[in-house]
Amino acid sequence: MGSSRLCVRPTHMSWDVNTCPEQTYCDRLVQDTPFLMGHGRLSEQQVDRIILQLNRYYPQILNNKDAEKFRNPKVSLRMRLCDLLGHLQRSTERDCQEFYRALYIHAQPLHSRLPSRHALQNSACTELESGTASRELSDRGPVAFLACLGLAAGLALLIYCCPPDTKVLPGARRVLGFSPVIVDRHVSRFLLTLLTDDLGGL
Repeated sequence: MGSSRLCVRPTHMSWDVNTCPEQTYCDRLVQDTPFLMGHGRLSEQQVDRIILQLNRYYPQILNNKDAEKFRNPKVSLRMRLCDLLGHLQRSTERDCQEFYRALYIHAQPLHSRLPSRHALQNSACTELESGTASRELSDRGPVAFLACLGLAAGLALLIYCCPPDTKVLPGARRVLGFSPVIVDRHVSRFLLTLLTDDLGGL
């Protein structure tokens, strides 16, 4: 278990649609080993089928001697499974990938509950929600800008085009007199923010 592992990144994705290019199968196996070693997770028949598939179709992963060792009925299932997973962790990325393929075939319900798969799914959902929120904010930008621009234009026309009313208090007239300037400042800030967001998305 203490030996160094030779791991390379997967070159393609086929049966495992949740494979993340930033996480290798060897990394996933290290993460999933405590879960797979849990009591009752894998039966003896499932472990034997996985070993036989790797030995029959990929003898470079498990040769006949290794297969006999990991299927020795005189050794406890937990010890054999521990040795098998340790052997795979010291192997190549392709070996770990083929183990996950065999696990999917012979223990699909368990494969779907692997901690590494849940971590990848949660990461994908977080990125999707973040992207959706950004698109929604971007879609609202032009509408909000036009609404503010229309409001500013309406206030300006109301103040400059309507005849003065002598009944309006001087204090209120001064506030209304500065209203176009204040609104214009807010519109300018919003326009600069909108342009900055649009340029940043390019």
